Amino acid sequence: MWIIAGHEIVDEEHRDSYVRAHADLVRRAREAPGCQDFAITVDPVDRRRVNAFERWESWDAIEAWRSVAGAPDHAIEVQGGEVTAYEVASTRPPF
Repeated sequence: MWIIAGHEIVDEEHRDSYVRAHADLVRRAREAPGCQDFAITVDPVDRRRVNAFERWESWDAIEAWRSVAGAPDHAIEVQGGEVTAYEVASTRPPF
């Protein structure tokens, strides 16, 4: 399993538009083979931050999705952030 998680920074006046611009991408990703979860959301504390989370069965599933994903056409500049892919060796309930 792979998890891709992190955040991006955009101008606060464009943050909500940035998230809305990705709504169709999120819907389609969640229907893609191998996708277990996918979210692009506003941060409740930082008005410039957009959080990203993806969980996939395999790296092959990620690559297959990326070949057809088609990022949204928007003019919102990403000013920074960090998004990282993690290969998961095991899982268990957190509590």
